[in-house]
Amino acid sequence: MTTSRSARFRIPAIVVAAIGISSGLVGCSTADDTTFRIVTTTTHVTDFTRNIVGDASAVYPLLQANQSAHSFDPSAKDLLELSAADVLVISGAELEPWVDDALTAANFNGEIIDASTGITLLQSGETEAEHDHAAEEAAAEEAPADEHDHLHADGDPHIWTSPANAELMVTNITDGLVAADPENASIYTENADSYIGQLAVLDEWVTENIEQVATAERLLVTNHDAFTYFVSEYGITFVGSIIPEFDDNAEPSAADIDALVEKIRETGVRAIFAESSISSKLAEAVAAQADIEVFAGDESLYSDTLGATGSGAETYISATIHNVRLLDKAWGVEPLPVPEEIENA
Repeated sequence: MTTSRSARFRIPAIVVAAIGISSGLVGCSTADDTTFRIVTTTTHVTDFTRNIVGDASAVYPLLQANQSAHSFDPSAKDLLELSAADVLVISGAELEPWVDDALTAANFNGEIIDASTGITLLQSGETEAEHDHAAEEAAAEEAPADEHDHLHADGDPHIWTSPANAELMVTNITDGLVAADPENASIYTENADSYIGQLAVLDEWVTENIEQVATAERLLVTNHDAFTYFVSEYGITFVGSIIPEFDDNAEPSAADIDALVEKIRETGVRAIFAESSISSKLAEAVAAQADIEVFAGDESLYSDTLGATGSGAETYISATIHNVRLLDKAWGVEPLPVPEEIENA
């Protein structure tokens, strides 16, 4: 979905320093004036966008590997790029609460593409079927004037963890870019079709890998609550997370930790997974307390961010393959060969 700056965001009050930077950016440009310039937020959205545009347009990513989208402070250079951008692509679903201030500080006047448009938001541990049922019940109980309120309820913003959702995000980004830059429409649509084909192959490979494991043994414990759509898509039981919230900057209480350890012991979870963008110290401590294995360091899951250069998980597809291989290892099965179509994607 593409919207204008004024249509998509309310302009909030911002600090004087940010306004000062903004005033100095107006009229500045970091590239030739004829270049169609795209700025992206998260590493996932950046990867999707680059697969769509190829060499046709310039893409500037705000977030780098291992930076949290929940709390990000754009640099002066980031604001400069935003000020000159034709389009900003966001992950959406309220993942990036800092965007309003950044757009105001940069005096951004371009189009905003929200990659989350049309994607059903789920609560932690909820499946799409459960969400639909809950929505139906809520609609039946609400007065007619409130019949659409539930559509705006908060949910897990980590929508990309499901490859099926990733396909929808790519479609949304493509539609927005075609509308904003019709001159390159054929390039965007052709590249998008090719990439969506790769995502479909990835989805099938993930399904086949997960199905090697008995449903009752597909148990997952992570550093923070970020895999709602992945576990819903592939029939995995999300036992819990050390940080019991969607925000990776939140801190668990002692009671949260004790409750998680008890659930781990009750369910027979074999391992805890740290995440690449979060310190593994708590995961290691909980694993020691529960007397189970912990996957950390190079064996961390990629959730809020893709891997740095050289990690082997620099792209959405390679990071997803990395995650599934780790799950297979924890669940005691051998990962299936990666299809040739996505082996180096």
